[in-house]
Amino acid sequence: MRVLAVLALLLLAACARDTVTLLPGGAGGTGAVAVLDEDGGAVAVIDQPYQVGKVGGIQVSTETTSAEEVAAAYGALLEALPPKPAVFVLYFREGSTRLTDGSLPNLERLLREVDARPGAEVQVTGHTDTVGKVEDNDVLSRDRADVVRQTLIGRGLPPDLVIAVGRGEREPVVQTEDEVDEPQNRRVEVTVR
Repeated sequence: MRVLAVLALLLLAACARDTVTLLPGGAGGTGAVAVLDEDGGAVAVIDQPYQVGKVGGIQVSTETTSAEEVAAAYGALLEALPPKPAVFVLYFREGSTRLTDGSLPNLERLLREVDARPGAEVQVTGHTDTVGKVEDNDVLSRDRADVVRQTLIGRGLPPDLVIAVGRGEREPVVQTEDEVDEPQNRRVEVTVR
């Protein structure tokens, strides 16, 4: 969510080189920006939503604006921002590349999201639980990611826009000891941009 705020911030800054407006993050958080004068001396830190830093020669000042004023001044620019990434999690049956029945509705939502985003870029990351050898889980996680990748390609997404990787058992959602069958760790995470 901060990426959106930073991107919008940079775009707004590019439109007016002496003014920086900090936008709120998508999850309610906001980063911070240090605004320097032309000589890199005077500094103002803006760290609140809709706070504005202005540079005028060797002076730096701050003020606060509103969502309405930002929308009026930069509405077209903000509307041109890409939509936020969408994340989907699909779960697999133990030791296989077959989705669980409960994941089928989420797969359909994923496919609709990809269809709704022409030119979407998709990152597919496969995972496993800790049952079995690390090397075998590396292969299984990649195979799971490939199954989802091929499904997306089969729906018409160009192959060069779908990246599939496997993480094996290295990034569990639920921390377990070795050789523990944990259904939440047998997953593929899909990010659609």
